[in-house]
Amino acid sequence: MDSNGSAPSGAGHGGKGILDLIVPKKKGRTVLLKGRVLIPEYLRKAMCNAVATSGGGYVEGASALSDRQEDHAAPSSPLIVFVNSKSGGRLGPALAGHLRDLISPEQVFDLNETKPTDFVRHGLGCLDALAENGDQCARLTRERLRILVAGGDGTVGWVLGSLAELHLEHRGPCPPVGVIPLGTGNDLARSFGWGASFTSKGRAAVKDWLLKATDGSTPQPLDCWKGEQDEYSASFEGVFYNYFSLGMDAQVAYGFHELRNRMPWLARGPIANKMIYSGYSCWQGWFCTSLSTNPRARGVSTVLRLSVRKKHGDDGWEEVDVPSSVRAVVILNLQSYAGGRNPWGHPKPENMQKKGFVEAKPNDGYLEIFGLRDGWHTSLVMVSLLKAVRLAQAQAIRLELHGEKRDRAYMQLDGEPWKHPLDPNGKPVIVEIGRVSIPSTMLKAT
Repeated sequence: MDSNGSAPSGAGHGGKGILDLIVPKKKGRTVLLKGRVLIPEYLRKAMCNAVATSGGGYVEGASALSDRQEDHAAPSSPLIVFVNSKSGGRLGPALAGHLRDLISPEQVFDLNETKPTDFVRHGLGCLDALAENGDQCARLTRERLRILVAGGDGTVGWVLGSLAELHLEHRGPCPPVGVIPLGTGNDLARSFGWGASFTSKGRAAVKDWLLKATDGSTPQPLDCWKGEQDEYSASFEGVFYNYFSLGMDAQVAYGFHELRNRMPWLARGPIANKMIYSGYSCWQGWFCTSLSTNPRARGVSTVLRLSVRKKHGDDGWEEVDVPSSVRAVVILNLQSYAGGRNPWGHPKPENMQKKGFVEAKPNDGYLEIFGLRDGWHTSLVMVSLLKAVRLAQAQAIRLELHGEKRDRAYMQLDGEPWKHPLDPNGKPVIVEIGRVSIPSTMLKAT
């Protein structure tokens, strides 16, 4: 007892101090989290102002927000979060609210209101300018910055593509990217340890994910690939991180996207999407009916000539035979496709040596090329009862598409499909795929 008869602060409670009794563990973890990720107020407000005003006057504004910038310490893992509020059914808005509460409103951006390119150009431009003016807190925050993306594979790819501007403009370093998986397939999230999906609306689960993005993950490179047409074709170009495909699977994806755009109320989450996608696959003929008297007439070999360079420095292109039964050709970078499946599989060592294959990795500089025959074959491949038709493994790919037998070809990049016109007079469409020289950087969850 002390002099006034009261017990000392730790007595009668197993040695716990008064703060241990007043501050619950949950709040202690929140304090720990904010200590790691919370960017000093003057910096985060300056970045938000820069994004809102397209870069106008952010250096002066930041100086006005802090009288003594040298008193501010940069957090160990400063974090910016991008949320696709339309992903994950109705989960997106609730998730954004938890994130703003756990970190700060200025560090969470809704992608339906702010494009990632605007943040890269103006938000990061703000940090760069302040660092060049001698602000050490801004310099360390910029160097340590991490990005967390709440959305599907398409959303993650959008952010990665926007961050690639930093390499092109020599504005390194490029922040590594983690994922809160809200999409249907979430193959990028699966490949880097972030799981198959995030379905919890609880604040504690969001907090766990944020802690994982700070000290439970490490940066790892991810190959980025670019597909572009030659100068004589109707031009298109695009980058992908997971896959490029041509044929029936892209045709089904295109129809599904068109249907979802016309009737968005049908697709309210991953399960509904998968059910609608399966039904549309049947209707399109991927499973049940052929729209031709000869099913093989719909094989991609009727329009496609496929060539590869297996290694950089190889002279010329080596043509690859595509069986007439193949109705879709998939060019894969990750070992996760269509929601965690691995159609390429694990070839036996003797087969790998015979065909010159290497072990497939997302940063090995190689793409795996395989064929799918129809919906039944694809379904059995996805449950590992059959193998995909392994066509080649290559570091560069050339697709030559002819329009004598069809007036269009369906293609897709990372789940974004389109219908491409073909010239019936014999002028081919040529698409060449090669690796972007500087890889992107993901956070690998441990």
